[in-house]
Amino acid sequence: MPRTWTAVLWLLLIGACASDQIADYQSIDQGLWADDQKIEFNLPPLDSLTQYDVLLSLRNSNDYPFNNVFLLVTMTHPDGLAERDTLEYRMAAPDGTWLGVGSGNIKDNLLTYKESMVFNKTGQYQLSIQHALRNNGQVQGVSQLKGIVELGYQIKPHQQKGN
Repeated sequence: MPRTWTAVLWLLLIGACASDQIADYQSIDQGLWADDQKIEFNLPPLDSLTQYDVLLSLRNSNDYPFNNVFLLVTMTHPDGLAERDTLEYRMAAPDGTWLGVGSGNIKDNLLTYKESMVFNKTGQYQLSIQHALRNNGQVQGVSQLKGIVELGYQIKPHQQKGN
């Protein structure tokens, strides 16, 4: 019985600490992300008077064959306005060491997408993410990207950085 109460206490503590963070994740089937596969998220309603940082969470395995990743990210506002960005993130150091955190075969990467964003329109915001990788010297994109096992987002209230 004491173990149960300890577990409940830990869950409550973790929940209280993370209550200002919103997150959602989707698994990539068999770690193969097709170039035409959009990973889409409907964002929950957010306080229109608060500034938020929007982060992308990408989990890769050792099967990932590149040292960077190119993403096509679209934030669609409730009024239909679609902000499209092509983003590049470094996934490995020059010596090939993965930059994410974690031990073993899987690394978690938290990638900055938007800082100080205000969700000031009433209604549903949607986040859509596709990969846009190409092999050097080839026009055709990578049709099946190996090694991305999970993709998601995190939204946190913006914190002013120290001087």
